[in-house]
Amino acid sequence: MTSANDPRQDAPIPLPDAPNPLPDAPNPLRDAPGSLRDAPGPLRDAPNPLRDAPEPRRDGPDPLRESAETMRAVRDRCVWTQQIDHRALVPYLVEESAELIDAVEEGSRAELREELGDLLWQVLFHAEIASRDPDDPFDIDDVARGLTEKMVRRHPHVFGDAVAATPDEVLVHWNAAKAAEKSARTSVLDGVSERMPSLALAQKLLGKAAQVGTPAPEPNTPVPEPVEGSSPTSEHELGDALLALVATARANGWDAERALRERLRALAAEIRTAETP
Repeated sequence: MTSANDPRQDAPIPLPDAPNPLPDAPNPLRDAPGSLRDAPGPLRDAPNPLRDAPEPRRDGPDPLRESAETMRAVRDRCVWTQQIDHRALVPYLVEESAELIDAVEEGSRAELREELGDLLWQVLFHAEIASRDPDDPFDIDDVARGLTEKMVRRHPHVFGDAVAATPDEVLVHWNAAKAAEKSARTSVLDGVSERMPSLALAQKLLGKAAQVGTPAPEPNTPVPEPVEGSSPTSEHELGDALLALVATARANGWDAERALRERLRALAAEIRTAETP
């Protein structure tokens, strides 16, 4: 959570009454070709929470739209916010993402809701900055529209006539749609960020290596106890040993990054206990 002195904690700003364009906006879930509206009978008649859910209440302001308008007002009228660009926001994005992870893994429901909101603020902030770009502007509506269109394409078993009865079949559809969207990519590594945490990146790259048949370390299952003379003697050997441990995690369906994160939390608790008089 942000500190009390963080300038992002701006005072509430009165907002002008703005029309809500969402009810009349194009809706890819409703209007896209191949949607359930046009699907064969069994798919069209199947229960669908997107189609069958009660209409949201329209008797008050749309909270998402109100958040976007709040961001616009802050950008217009807050001198700290006005001097921030995309690059300057990155540390805050990293911080808020980490705080959301803490809330997911250890926090209360109230903390989870708050941290989701803080991360949403980062998305709105970036979109508002982008909307004022003189060469290639886009706003939060463009972001949301692009996201919706992509998710419709990647779920043809939900919005089209494809069939997916198992999670593996869902992944087949997802990967096929993604491959079609990213046809210009020439490597399985295209799109993999090197800024991922090292353990998470190692696990990701092991999966990519398996896709192309690149030899990878054999998992050590179970992990052997250290013995005299078996410890790494250089950073290179340490890297090999760590990669082998990540391969073990992948072979067992474990999340190496989460495993270390949770162990570090336990260590922190042990340290606090030791500090207690």
